[in-house]
Amino acid sequence: MVSSEYERRIAARFATFDQDGNGYIDREDFFGAAKALLTEFGVAARSDKGQALYGGAEAFWQGMAGIADRDGDQRITREEFVNGAVKRLRDNPDRFAEIARPFLHAALDVADTDGDAAVTVDEAGRVLKCLGVPEEMAAPAAAELDADGDGKVGEADVVPAFARYFTVPE
Repeated sequence: MVSSEYERRIAARFATFDQDGNGYIDREDFFGAAKALLTEFGVAARSDKGQALYGGAEAFWQGMAGIADRDGDQRITREEFVNGAVKRLRDNPDRFAEIARPFLHAALDVADTDGDAAVTVDEAGRVLKCLGVPEEMAAPAAAELDADGDGKVGEADVVPAFARYFTVPE
């Protein structure tokens, strides 16, 4: 049985996706996150990196909708999100990671200002803020992603952490 505490935590994470605060998640929330990232890092939407980010946002949206949009209205309510995350992803965080991977890969590429396939902890914090993480939590969360302490965060650090955040109750 899934605990109500777990459901409360997952429900609180709903706000991270609901970028415009209208009470549901839709494609525009994913595109809004992409636009915020492009603006933050000064990357043009029509550039290769910008197009990859929008493509990743669309793939992420399609994956989330496939898991959680039970009524097919192209919007995910808080209840659908909680039920989708709890019932379909809790036991398989790797599935969530694979749904998120194209977007996260492209987001890291946008933030990677020196082209070394990793971002600094500061850049990771900026990405997290663009994705809706409160400013006071973004820097500490980004620092936590740097497991080896080298000051860099790569896809291997981000994707599993992202999946755990949305699927594991702790």
